[in-house]
Amino acid sequence: MMHIVQILEKTVSPDRDELLAAKNFLEQAASSNLPDFLRALSDVLVYPGNSTVARMAAGLQLKNHLTSKDQAIKQQYQDRWRSFPEDVKEYIRKNILGTLGTEESRPSSAAQCVAYVAVADLPAHQWPDLMQKLVDNVVNEKSTEALRESTLEAIGYICQDISSEILENQSNQILTAIIHGMRKSEPSNHVRLAATNALHNSLEFTKANFEETAERNYIMEVVCEATQSTDTQICVAALQCLVRILTLYYQHMEAYMAQALFPITLEAMKSDNEQIALQGIEFWSNVSDEEIDLAIEAQEAADTGRLPNRVSKYYARGALQFLVPVLMEKLTHQEEFDDEDDWNPAKSAGVCLMLLATCCGEEIVPHVLPFVNANIKSTNWRFRDAAVMVFGSILSALETDRLKPMLEQAMPTLIELMYDESVIVRDTCAWTFGRICEVIPEVAIKEMYLEPLLKALLDGLKAEPRVATNVCWAFTGLSDAAYEAVNIDDDPPQTYCLSKYFDFIITSLLEATDRPDGGQGNLRSSAYEALMEMVKNSPLDCYVTVQRTTMVILERINHVLQMESHISSHSDRHQFNDLQSLLCASLQSVLRKVDAKDAPQISDAIMVALLTMFSSSSGKVCGVQEDALMAVSTLVDLLGEDFIKYMDAFKEYLYMGLKSHQEYQVCCTAVGLAGDICRGLKSKILPYCDDIMTLLLQNLSNPNLHRSVKPQILTVFGDMALGIGPDFKKYLNVVLPMLAAATQVQIEQHDYDMIDYLNELRESVLEAYTGIVQGLKGSGTTPLEDVTALLPQVPFIISYIISIAKDSELSDGNIAIAAGLIGDMCGAFGPMMLQFVEDSSITELLNDGKNSRTARTKTLATWALKEIKRLKNLPVSTSWTS
Repeated sequence: MMHIVQILEKTVSPDRDELLAAKNFLEQAASSNLPDFLRALSDVLVYPGNSTVARMAAGLQLKNHLTSKDQAIKQQYQDRWRSFPEDVKEYIRKNILGTLGTEESRPSSAAQCVAYVAVADLPAHQWPDLMQKLVDNVVNEKSTEALRESTLEAIGYICQDISSEILENQSNQILTAIIHGMRKSEPSNHVRLAATNALHNSLEFTKANFEETAERNYIMEVVCEATQSTDTQICVAALQCLVRILTLYYQHMEAYMAQALFPITLEAMKSDNEQIALQGIEFWSNVSDEEIDLAIEAQEAADTGRLPNRVSKYYARGALQFLVPVLMEKLTHQEEFDDEDDWNPAKSAGVCLMLLATCCGEEIVPHVLPFVNANIKSTNWRFRDAAVMVFGSILSALETDRLKPMLEQAMPTLIELMYDESVIVRDTCAWTFGRICEVIPEVAIKEMYLEPLLKALLDGLKAEPRVATNVCWAFTGLSDAAYEAVNIDDDPPQTYCLSKYFDFIITSLLEATDRPDGGQGNLRSSAYEALMEMVKNSPLDCYVTVQRTTMVILERINHVLQMESHISSHSDRHQFNDLQSLLCASLQSVLRKVDAKDAPQISDAIMVALLTMFSSSSGKVCGVQEDALMAVSTLVDLLGEDFIKYMDAFKEYLYMGLKSHQEYQVCCTAVGLAGDICRGLKSKILPYCDDIMTLLLQNLSNPNLHRSVKPQILTVFGDMALGIGPDFKKYLNVVLPMLAAATQVQIEQHDYDMIDYLNELRESVLEAYTGIVQGLKGSGTTPLEDVTALLPQVPFIISYIISIAKDSELSDGNIAIAAGLIGDMCGAFGPMMLQFVEDSSITELLNDGKNSRTARTKTLATWALKEIKRLKNLPVSTSWTS
């Protein structure tokens, strides 16, 4: 043991050689016999005679072999732990549990080790008496302060990292220990803080306790008492608990709001201590957030003629007159040289005001307008800035007829403030113009303001990065507004109000992307995003600039690719990859505006650049690969069948993307691109179909592939069938069973994410069947021999549509695609379809679709009903079986 203690002490040695030797020894010990190594570490940890450094290092080594920030590695470590011999695990458990309360350092290393073993053990029903032992440590009067504190830390870590349902049955025990540690009579502030942090982590699985009035009252009393602690850390932690309780248990808070929560949080907001003030503000931001959601739920319930499940108590409206003055006062305490990434009460107050404005609407106006009018021309920059921030924050609260004259009156002052001596004021003003362009853009593009506003914004693009970034956001909104204001059927329109400035704006944005300080304040990516929006919303008379921009982007891609060999640091590599992603995204944007007749002139140069990127080391990076694949997709849409000349050179990169199981976003993009290529190349894709189909089927059968990829693969089956038509018959015997298996997926009905996933899966299955029916039927108007290969599937497909129709959670998209498929099958199989489609569930589905607010759903459902009616008017032909 002495030897390993010495090694562990050298893990903090200032001597680089000693440090490296210790690291190598520990790595070799772990790889040669991990169970014995962890056992030895637990011996070091448990023995109080060892130095603090050695014990902390032992705890850190133990923890690092039990958990990881990477979810996949964490799962591997947990499986590995569970595979250890039971006697070894029991020995380590005893040691780490026995270490609690014996360490001289904070936080407890043993508490973390106990937690990570528990997170592995408890879901597998191992270490069953752990939680009881931890509870006993806390409530036992003979326990030392250190034991109570470290035990509560362990409970907090466990609650933070474990699924709530695993500890649900023990929530009473856990809560007993936590509340015991939080009591006002607890003499140790260290114990109270550990208990308060543990409560914050355990709130999700104490639902049953919050349902009981007496228990809830006691919990709330203890938490509210803790907010009054003179120890800042305890006070902040208790306020964090109130914020979380409000979010989780909003419906139970009425009894406490007026008497406790409102005065406690208002006082916290006024505090000079930033951490306390932040929590007070956060509480009311969460109240507003919750009540905004409840208003949406109430509207949805009213639209469908039912009562909402939960109702708003309108706490924000009731507190508005008290909250707004405090928030505006906080806005005047911004720092001149603050770090843009630092969160402080001034920034938090601005967000809270926006949420209150959204939540309370016009009721906020009388509380803020006098402040704006009094301070927007103040000699103190802090007050000018606060006034502009308040004005920008409340824009979404006002109805257009009231907001428009107010904005028109403010525009000259706001434009003037874009030249303010204070960079903070200019920054906030640029942000406010972004808000104006988003909320009420018609004022920004009004002729009398447009030219001076554009001049101010273009000057702002050359200002400090933080100002220029907000200017870019304003240009994004401005381009949308100008495009939508044309209000004609032509898409794209011939011209718009920004046409005469378009070339200069694009040039200025390109210059902004190339600024030496473009890495600060997110400027470079914001400038590229604004550039993309400007191009996307460009009219026909700006096409020459779009063409020129395409060539500039292409030149930049080639220039960047030549720089790769000069990259020397990790930071440079990161910036280099980000720049390639931005350029690929920009290339997509400009290509979408390129006329198809011009595409062949530039496609060779574009593909050479993209293929060079794929073959470079950065082309293997997830983000770059994904964006490059999407750029290829845009080119496929532009070239159609002419893309075939690039397939031999490109296929290996497409296949590489399809095999990227670990980088599922790349895989998903490659799958989508495979579908685009099948549709674009039509029958010319045939020589590559076997390879693509093999990879798609391998992905479907891979249990480790992220679930989001699989629906996209099913859609590609339909795309391929549409592309190659009757030649798809050779794949039916493998594709149809895969589609049938996808129809059997079951989900937990209370999991909203899974409901969304199921609807996405259904749409993909129906799209696949649609593509197969259309592809096998061909372009003829009468049923062909090829489509009869699907006849045996028709009863199954119809029964699947009926099962979807009966589900109350089906989406509008489900209805649209189901209706389209029914119409296609009627066209393909004729009158024999009547015996299947004359079903009450299908009739109800199509009628719901016909009454949909979505144009596509309405159109498809109406068409399907007409197809059924047409079949009814035809003479009855052969029976189904014949």
